[in-house]
Amino acid sequence: MSIRHPLPGSERPVEQGTQVVGQCDPAERIEVFVMLRRQRQAQFDALMQRIEAGDPGVKPLSREALAQEYGAAPEDIAKVRAFAAAHGLTIAREDPAARSVLLSGTIAQFQNAFEVKLEHYQHHTAGQAGQFRGRTGAISVPDDLHGVIEAVLGLDNRPQARPHFRIRPPFEAARAHQVSFTPPQLASLYQFPQGDGDGQCVGIIELGGGYNAADLKSYFASLGVSAPSVKSIGVDQGGNRPNGDPNGPDGEVTLDIEIVGAIVPRATIAVYFTQNSDAGFLDAVSRAVHDTTNKPSVISISWGAPESVWTSQSMQAFNSVLQSAAALGVTICAASGDSGSSDGSGGGDQVDFPASSPYVLACGGTSLSASGPSAGSSPGPSITREVVWNDGEQGGASGGGVSTAFAVPVWQKGLSARSTDGGSTALSGRGVPDVAGDASPLTGYSVLIDGTQTVIGGTSAVAPLWAALIARINAAQGQPAGFVNAKLYKAPDVCNDITQGNNGSFAASVGWDACTGLGSPNGQKVAAAL
Repeated sequence: MSIRHPLPGSERPVEQGTQVVGQCDPAERIEVFVMLRRQRQAQFDALMQRIEAGDPGVKPLSREALAQEYGAAPEDIAKVRAFAAAHGLTIAREDPAARSVLLSGTIAQFQNAFEVKLEHYQHHTAGQAGQFRGRTGAISVPDDLHGVIEAVLGLDNRPQARPHFRIRPPFEAARAHQVSFTPPQLASLYQFPQGDGDGQCVGIIELGGGYNAADLKSYFASLGVSAPSVKSIGVDQGGNRPNGDPNGPDGEVTLDIEIVGAIVPRATIAVYFTQNSDAGFLDAVSRAVHDTTNKPSVISISWGAPESVWTSQSMQAFNSVLQSAAALGVTICAASGDSGSSDGSGGGDQVDFPASSPYVLACGGTSLSASGPSAGSSPGPSITREVVWNDGEQGGASGGGVSTAFAVPVWQKGLSARSTDGGSTALSGRGVPDVAGDASPLTGYSVLIDGTQTVIGGTSAVAPLWAALIARINAAQGQPAGFVNAKLYKAPDVCNDITQGNNGSFAASVGWDACTGLGSPNGQKVAAAL
């Protein structure tokens, strides 16, 4: 009998609001995503320290070099193959560069292989009801894989994340003073450098829904912008599947594509569709980061969930993929959430992950007023007022706060978060967000979804807005900006400092704050700093 070890961080507690409603069919086939340790971890850590410090002497690794030097060791993959064979599992896919092996087998085989019990649960969380396959307790691995396997994801397929967009309520549109902006108008207000993103690829991660080519065609035509090349890439049975409901994931998918495409029409947009589970989410980001065909230089993520709903194994595995992105010179922009300082967690203050990873540019939200919204007038429109996005209890607010999962990054050392009661506390963990942009649905983005002209806000819109800015900068420079955080914090005046408003527990202040970070972009200054 071989010795078994619990996989650190894989423990699943019995969640409130869930109950077992039945057993899983032991003959049902599923796929499980296994992530392995990195070769030469100490050397990689030393490289990351230099990247995090903004060392100008560090050049991004090629995807080939990352795979060879810091991918999974061949002997580690061989051990997983032997383990799979011993339990009747088959290898559906292996990717040494991404340090991942996708295993396929029956529920009975996986229960035996990892010593878990899989059951059907009913959940009622965050206003959603549904069923998922779940487990409680820890996953166990045999002695020879102890320390080799970092995460086993997909045994459990509960919905992991939610999209961070908000549609303007219909009654709000009747208010005379409400305005909306097209993405090119916002690019102009935020003084983005000229450019069309030619030669760049922007990756977009989606956990459901889809887009209609007819919507995109007519939207870009209405803006007088040439339609970008949009590629749909299916990950783990995911695919472009619009369901005709603009209030669902279709709204997210279409919003992301229309913002990026309107600002960088000559860039290729690669949309990675997957299922909404921690395994699907992680695999889609990993596939985008390691994609040797499309090679995105920027990736936009508008989905996330409070840190507390992630297992530590999935958060650490995900963070490790985001580290790889930084080493490759891929910038990742992530929405910080739309539920203020609580992140909709229902208990106390929380930040949203993956925005709280120190390897992403976390994007918060503002509410924007501008003079003369006609982008064609000369001189062009200008920002008259910009405050923290907070539309009240029902309306949504910029996600932001202090991480309990990640330490203070070197580029945030010495910063403090100002609370709404006037006090100020030195950061005890990674501060969120880093930057911001227009996110209130009341001053939102005019888009076309499922044939309907709609105004949408949310930090979901800010991630693709910043991604499009970085793509313009990359195209102009002829090289990727890469991991931008250290450079932005060294030049904080590249952002429009937001000093009014709050997101619940945290208040805006001069300099960085836990509502809007360094502020909204002055695109030309950002370009100069990068």
